[in-house]
Amino acid sequence: MLRMSLLSLAGFLVACVSVSAQEWTRFRGPNGSGESEATTIPAQWTEKDINWKTSLPGVGHSSPVLWGDKIFLLSADTDKGPNPAKRYVLCVNANDGQLIWKREFQGVPHKLHNLSSYASCTPAVDDKRIYFAWSDPEHTLLMAMDHSGNDLWTQDFGPWISMHGFGTSPMLIDDLVVITGSQEPSSKAPDSPRPKESYVVAVDKENGNIRWKIPRKVDTASFSVPCIHRTADGKTELLCCTTAEGIFSLDPKTGKENWSEPVFKLRTVSSPVLVSGLVIATTGQGGGAGNSLVALKPGPKPEIAYEVRKSAPYVPTPVARGNLLFLWSDAGVVSCVKADSGETLWLERVGSKCYGSPVRVGDKLFCVEDDGKVYCLSASEKFQRLGMYDLKEESRTVPAVAGGKMYVRTFSNLYSIGGKK
Repeated sequence: MLRMSLLSLAGFLVACVSVSAQEWTRFRGPNGSGESEATTIPAQWTEKDINWKTSLPGVGHSSPVLWGDKIFLLSADTDKGPNPAKRYVLCVNANDGQLIWKREFQGVPHKLHNLSSYASCTPAVDDKRIYFAWSDPEHTLLMAMDHSGNDLWTQDFGPWISMHGFGTSPMLIDDLVVITGSQEPSSKAPDSPRPKESYVVAVDKENGNIRWKIPRKVDTASFSVPCIHRTADGKTELLCCTTAEGIFSLDPKTGKENWSEPVFKLRTVSSPVLVSGLVIATTGQGGGAGNSLVALKPGPKPEIAYEVRKSAPYVPTPVARGNLLFLWSDAGVVSCVKADSGETLWLERVGSKCYGSPVRVGDKLFCVEDDGKVYCLSASEKFQRLGMYDLKEESRTVPAVAGGKMYVRTFSNLYSIGGKK
C-alpha cells in the first residue's frame, strides 16, 4: 500500500509539473485544441489578478504563443498610422511583461477586411525558433527567427489572393512547418493578380527548404489551421479544412492525400478539433445565415456523424471537455452539445460579437469577445456564468495558457492573469 501511495504521489507530481510547464506553441495551443488543465486562473478577475499589462506597438489580431519565459506575437501599423503597414515581431518577458526585443519590417498597404489587420497570423514556436507569416498582393512570406530575434530563413510563396486579406497561421509537426495557402479566384478580389493555385506546403524547420507542396482547388480563401490525428493503426495524418475540398487528410511526410469529404458550402475560418473520435469543423459567412458545424468520422471512408445548425459558429473554433463540446457563436450565443451525438444540452446568450475563440482551462471556459469583455462559464452540462472582466479595448484573439497563467492580447495591449495558488 505504501508503494502504491508513493507511485500515486509521484504520478500526481509529474502531472502537476507537466501542466505548469506546458508550452503554448501554436494557434489555440497544443494541437489546436484550446485546452489547458491549469487550476490557477480565477473565474472572476479583479485588479489583483492582473500580473502585468504591456502596451504593444501598432495593432493586431495575432494571438500570443509561449516557450519558457518568452512570449511571441505579431503587430502592425494601420494604413493611417505613422508607418503604414509596418509589421512588428515582438518578444515579451512572460514574468514581468517587459519587451525583450522588437523586429520591424516595412509592409505594403493593401485592402483588408474591416475586421482584419496586417498582423492576423499567430506564430508557431519550438525550443529553437519562431515561425510566422504575412502577405501582400505580391508576396506570401513564411519566416523563421531564433528566440533572440535573428533571421534564419524566409520562403516566398508568391501572391496571396483574398478580399479579406491574410490570416492563416503555421503549425508544426515533427521537423516540418506546415501552412495552408487557400486562395480565391481573382474575380472575388479584382484588383489582385490571378492566383496560380491554392496549396498546402511543408518546409524544413531547420533551413526553410520545401519538403512538399500540394496543389489544392482555388475557390474561397480559407483560414483554417490543420491539426494532427493519430489513427487507430498508429499512423499520423494532417487534418485540413477548405471550402472547396471540405475536410481532408494528408500524409505529413509526403503531402499525399489520404481521403477527403466535401462537406462545406460556405467559407471555413475556424480550425478542426478532434473530440470523441470525430473531426469537428465549422463553415459559415458574415451575418450567420447558413452557418453549420459538421462532425465527421475520419478514415478512408469518412462519414458525417451529425450537423449542428442552430447558432453554429463561423469564426470561433469550438472547444471540448471530455464528451462535452462548447460552441461560442459569432453573435455571442453559447451552446453545449454532446460531442458523440450532437445532442444539445443548453444554449444561452452570453455576450455580443465574438471573433476570437474560447479556451477551456480545467472546468472553466474563457472567451474574449470583440468589445474586450472576458466571459467565464462553467465547462459542464449545466449552464452557469462564473465571471466577467472588461479589458476596455477591442480584441479578436485567443488567450494562451502556460505556466499556470493566462495571457490575453487586445488590439494594442498584452495582459498576464492569474498563477497564484
